[in-house]
Amino acid sequence: MPEGKIVKALSGFYYVLHNDQLIQCRGRGVFRKNKITPLVGDEVVFQAENEQEGYILEIKDRKNELVRPPIANVDQAILVFSAVKPDFSTALLDRFLVLVEFNHIEPIICISKMDLANEEQMEMIMKYAEQYRTAGYKVMLTSSETETGIEQLIPLLENKISVFAGQSGVGKSSLLNVLRPDLDLKTNDISSHLGRGKHTTRHVELISIGNGLVADTPGFSSLDFININAEDLTACFPELLKASENCKFRGCLHIHEPKCGVKQGVESGVIPSYRYEHYVNFLQEIKDRKPRY
Repeated sequence: MPEGKIVKALSGFYYVLHNDQLIQCRGRGVFRKNKITPLVGDEVVFQAENEQEGYILEIKDRKNELVRPPIANVDQAILVFSAVKPDFSTALLDRFLVLVEFNHIEPIICISKMDLANEEQMEMIMKYAEQYRTAGYKVMLTSSETETGIEQLIPLLENKISVFAGQSGVGKSSLLNVLRPDLDLKTNDISSHLGRGKHTTRHVELISIGNGLVADTPGFSSLDFININAEDLTACFPELLKASENCKFRGCLHIHEPKCGVKQGVESGVIPSYRYEHYVNFLQEIKDRKPRY
């Protein structure tokens, strides 16, 4: 049986890439019975009489999967956050980073719309960029308008499945249009009433850029920590994980425990206070979560 990769899902159809050919497939009823939904990024076994009438028979094991956006087997997430319009938010960025880290996806922070930042905003962004780099993250400073930073972004996409993610209005589609002008993806301005962008991407699709595949995804409508436990959270903050090696007690949650390496790191300035504050807030959110039955 032939094998391929789902590169697009739309209206109940799954488009499978096989030997540079796109086959339109439906999922077999067995998937619904077993409550398994084929996802963009899935490696699948299928059968097809022609390009229009295929059926997915088997979904290969996934190395990871996301719910919002629905995509599987992602190598890295390009987290696009604008310098302004909407304003850069470390709290929202850290929420994205936790979800990406928890799913074992490598995050790359891409700060867009740098051409719109004034001197004060530019200085603030540069400070944050350096702090996130010190924590261990790759940080790119870009502008779709001037194409600043785009050349540095392209090599990072090679031979990877990358997902472009971030709140709506930050310029994800604009960046992809610069990377591949023939896409001509629809973009919208920020809503002056809501202060955020309007959703322009309605479905998940893998787009070839160079030798890589990139997903332009609908904006995240929810960023909750459904599957993350309190004990998992430290590992989602690289600098906290490193500092936790100096904690006296195993399983330290870095709140009230004495001789805590993380709190010492915050006090000494090695760990930015806002990163620790976000950790504390997220931990409380996880503890307050209603148990699922």
